[in-house]
Amino acid sequence: MAANNRRTPLERVEYAIIVSTLLLLVVVTVQPLLNLLAVSLSDPAKLPGMSGMEVLPRGLSFDVWTLLINHPNVRAGLLNSILITGAGTLLNIIFTALMAWGLSRPGLPGRRILFIMVLVTIVFDPGIIPDYFVNKRLGLLDSYWSVIFFKLVNAWYLIILIRFFEEIPQELLDAAELDGSNAFQTFWYVVLPLAKPALATITLFYIVFHWNEFFRAMIYITDQGKWPLQVVLRQFVIGGDKLAIVGVDAANNYTGASQIDLRALKAGMIILTIVPILVIYPLILKFFTKGTMSGALKG
Repeated sequence: MAANNRRTPLERVEYAIIVSTLLLLVVVTVQPLLNLLAVSLSDPAKLPGMSGMEVLPRGLSFDVWTLLINHPNVRAGLLNSILITGAGTLLNIIFTALMAWGLSRPGLPGRRILFIMVLVTIVFDPGIIPDYFVNKRLGLLDSYWSVIFFKLVNAWYLIILIRFFEEIPQELLDAAELDGSNAFQTFWYVVLPLAKPALATITLFYIVFHWNEFFRAMIYITDQGKWPLQVVLRQFVIGGDKLAIVGVDAANNYTGASQIDLRALKAGMIILTIVPILVIYPLILKFFTKGTMSGALKG
């Protein structure tokens, strides 16, 4: 309150514009998600008159969510996505951190050439056809590894981590060496704890990348039992194949599942693919701390 009283009229206007803009962005971002959730929870009989601006369900029905949660393709897709995202992100972080630490050391032989080779991969992306034949030659087609190994080290995230490692004071590394730490112990006990904010950032990028991956999974994985959730979502939403979800028997027997609106089914499926990423954001944001480096130098 005291801070508000000290603001000039012009500053108050600027503050009001900033707050209004942020609130507008929040509404524009959140409203479509709330509308999808409301559609998925609405009574099928009341759904046809529902507009895209409504954020409260008309009536209440859990038929869509019951069907999605119990559907074998959705459950398998969810588990496959968790497996691909978990394994892929773990390998991404390990290889990116190790490569970034090596390239950040000034005494590494051929450091400049290696760094130029990294930059070349940014400018000249090999494309899908060479990537497909490499996977075919390695026998990775129709396996999870064909998706997990793609961009095992992302050049952009590698550069971010290299720049962060280069900012670590040499005094800290020298102190660890004087205490008897070898190169790996210094990397594990000194460098990685200091790099938590940077690692959290690229971890979030890798998680989103793997979770949203569907194009290569759709091309490389032909076994439907190995499809990630995004490919299952594509089948449901773009294909509009209601029978694939509801089941032929349920549709022919006019059970409760057969009465589910396809629009509500698509909305529920989209929400199901978004929620895991929304849950992860707060868990990773706590690592975005400030002053980690300055705290390490004190004492």
